[in-house]
Amino acid sequence: MITVRRVLPGLLPCLAVTLAAEAVQRAEVLVFGQAWLESLVLAILLGTAVRTVWTPAARWLPGIKFSAKMLLEIAIVLLGASLSAQAIAAAGPGLLVGIAAIVSLAIGFGIIIGRLLGLKRDMAILVACGNAICGNSAIAAVAPVIGASGADVAASIAFTAVLGVAVVLGLPLLAIALHLSAAQAGVFAGLTVYAVPQVLAATAPLGAVAVQIGTLVKLVRVLMLGPVVLVLSFVAPPMRAPRKLNIATLVPWFIIGFLLLATIRSTIGIPAAILPPLALVTGKLTIISMAALGLTTDLRTVAQAGARVTVAVIVALLLLGGLSLLLIRMIGVV
Repeated sequence: MITVRRVLPGLLPCLAVTLAAEAVQRAEVLVFGQAWLESLVLAILLGTAVRTVWTPAARWLPGIKFSAKMLLEIAIVLLGASLSAQAIAAAGPGLLVGIAAIVSLAIGFGIIIGRLLGLKRDMAILVACGNAICGNSAIAAVAPVIGASGADVAASIAFTAVLGVAVVLGLPLLAIALHLSAAQAGVFAGLTVYAVPQVLAATAPLGAVAVQIGTLVKLVRVLMLGPVVLVLSFVAPPMRAPRKLNIATLVPWFIIGFLLLATIRSTIGIPAAILPPLALVTGKLTIISMAALGLTTDLRTVAQAGARVTVAVIVALLLLGGLSLLLIRMIGVV
């Protein structure tokens, strides 16, 4: 009860921002016929706007921090239910190995690019992992392992969220300009777009085949989050006070839960009737956590590293796109 009393005040503004974001998304659909900005992106943008004019007092902080961290970790665990070993195996070994190689190269080069542009180590790692794996979720998962500050997390998420919208809008046009087939466009979207819902939005104009392949590739890419977190725990430990490594440090609980749920889905099986509600809960928790992250974003902090972070994200994304096109040619996707 003590914990509930501490968390509840800060949870309320997060829920308010979430409801506002969903209301704006519904308004977009009514006016334009589709949502140009998803509620996930709107939540962090609206949260940031609120934070610009309102500085939360101490009583609000526990609930906001709980929403930004714990709720997102629970969402990551539930995301494991969307993965199936059979679906991954159907993609073929060439594509699976290629995805792992591209994620690894994108992270490595992304960190180098960030450091060359003068970003701090933690920020460079967060931007690189966000670009290479799954945007906000990857940033949130990597941050505690490397000891990144809340300001770095919020700033990197703010930029990847905004750029993610641009990618969703521009990818269908780019696929047409490059004369990509539906399958090729699906692979390209799955390898470059940040979030699973954004992959669906980016591939929908290109047909059902693009949607199916893009979603599969994206889910395999998300699966790289566990190994990446494990590797970073060894090669990029926190720069602040050293701490004793244990299993919870090397592999955060939510990554273990993610892999466990994916294993259950692939072996024992999860009833089909449960999957839609799980997906709904995952989406809602993610939106609430994005609202909370927005409420912790101080635009003055973002502005201080704005130009460098923006350039780092864009250059790293262009590199990821180039590697993705190269993989499509190499493995002969038609």
